[in-house]
Amino acid sequence: MIKFFYNLAPNPMKVALFLEEVGLPYEPVPVDTRKGEQHLPAYTTINPNAKCPALVDGDAIVFDSNAILLYLAEKTGEFLPANTLAARGEMLSWLMFVATGIGPYSGQCVHFRHFAPEPKAYALNRYDFEAWRHWRLIDQRLATRSFMLGDAYTLVDIALWGWARMVPFVLGSQEAWAQLPHLKRWFDTVNQRPAAQRAEALKQRHAFKAEMDDAARQALFPQNARLAG
Repeated sequence: MIKFFYNLAPNPMKVALFLEEVGLPYEPVPVDTRKGEQHLPAYTTINPNAKCPALVDGDAIVFDSNAILLYLAEKTGEFLPANTLAARGEMLSWLMFVATGIGPYSGQCVHFRHFAPEPKAYALNRYDFEAWRHWRLIDQRLATRSFMLGDAYTLVDIALWGWARMVPFVLGSQEAWAQLPHLKRWFDTVNQRPAAQRAEALKQRHAFKAEMDDAARQALFPQNARLAG
């Protein structure tokens, strides 16, 4: 059985959605990052980058959420576009846009908006600007199609859903949805899928540490130890 190492952050959740969509049996293994469990040897032997998620499928070990989505799509033959070079090029382009644009810039926007110590005005301005730019590109694309690649729901939509759940937190206000109406329509559509509701139910499976105390900050932001000398 597949072992899925997860927490409730955007990247693990999109893998949870794919697993629920295809109905593959899997064992969810919580990795409590605020307790520092991602740095323990038991996990870093699976994912040397010490991030969530990771997947163990027999002899196969896959880490990085977008790599996992591609692996699962190829394993199952599900949620892939038409088998043409043009369709595959479009799929890879938008999947990597999520991987290298939406994820990193939204993640940094969250960090500097909600967690970074002062001074942070320059960094927050940079990442807020870029996060809005990326989400507006997505909104523009969804203005002319039902899903990211057209009429069919694919792994690109699954990849995007993980981060779309966090849009108000990323951009700093629930009112952000009003400026992204096509994204909001798409998000509501995906959220209505039974698999999305089952993926969200994972939060009931394990009581992850909620406190952002000094120990959690040390586990999540070890670079701050350099500032402290």
